[in-house]
Amino acid sequence: MSAGNDAEVSWSLPADVAAVRDALVAWYEDDHRDYPWRRTEDAYEILVSEVMSQQTQLDRVVDAWADFLDRWPDVDALADADRGDVVAFWTSHSLGYNNRAKYLHEAANQVVAEHDGTFPETPEGLQELMGVGPYTANAVASFAFNQGDAVVDTNVKRVLYRAFDVPDDDDAFEAAASELLPAGESRVWNNAVMELGGVACEKTPKCDEAGCPWRTWCHAYETGDFTAPDVPTQPSFEGSRRQFRGRVVNVLGSHDELGLDELGPRIRVDYAPDGEYGREWLRGLLADLDDDGLVALAERDGETVASLRR
Repeated sequence: MSAGNDAEVSWSLPADVAAVRDALVAWYEDDHRDYPWRRTEDAYEILVSEVMSQQTQLDRVVDAWADFLDRWPDVDALADADRGDVVAFWTSHSLGYNNRAKYLHEAANQVVAEHDGTFPETPEGLQELMGVGPYTANAVASFAFNQGDAVVDTNVKRVLYRAFDVPDDDDAFEAAASELLPAGESRVWNNAVMELGGVACEKTPKCDEAGCPWRTWCHAYETGDFTAPDVPTQPSFEGSRRQFRGRVVNVLGSHDELGLDELGPRIRVDYAPDGEYGREWLRGLLADLDDDGLVALAERDGETVASLRR
């Protein structure tokens, strides 16, 4: 198969696509990483795992996912939860942007209020939920309902680029991934191709060590050229506004409310009320969190105080 766009981008898959599919599925089913969310078809549990995994290594997600489900075991429990508690959990487990916790809580409320507690089963329906983008919607549709399209993430792009010489072009990646997807098999296929990218075709490939099932057809394996598409560099977390926003949420999770000069030293050891990292800097962080609906600001006796929104 081949496809093109305005730049006349083309690609081709091996003639025996069925053999390519069978080899990958057999490799995956023979042995793969046993993450607990791969053993469930519960849409709620899968959604939680997908949102957590967006910015966190999978091995670190395992404990956080289990703790989250212990506390809020189903969509009704999460919808009934205090949003501040959900955000505080997210921060305490270092799960990335706190907005994701807020959106997950709001999505749970949507499922309960608008869908009688039952998740939509298609990517299109799932995208109607708050904070659920195309990738996450497709993953949940695939793994919970076996009704997804081909997943195309960074790992999948790298696999397609190396194995079948698919050019670094989003339309080409989408077309190639869709052509490879066996009809009605999105659950096993998307798990398998992502496993291939995460285990055998990493940045430094482990073709023989991992027993890559596509070595017979792989362009990179044949030529020895294991370059891969450019991956955007994640900004440094240490010292970032994102880090301090998380600290604000974490600290406020343990207090009803705090004034600026009570909160500041708890999130920065070099906080000085009139210094570079002082009240004005802290007000900026709090304003961002207020805009995101995570923190509430009020005036008490002429002083600004902050608390988590409940």
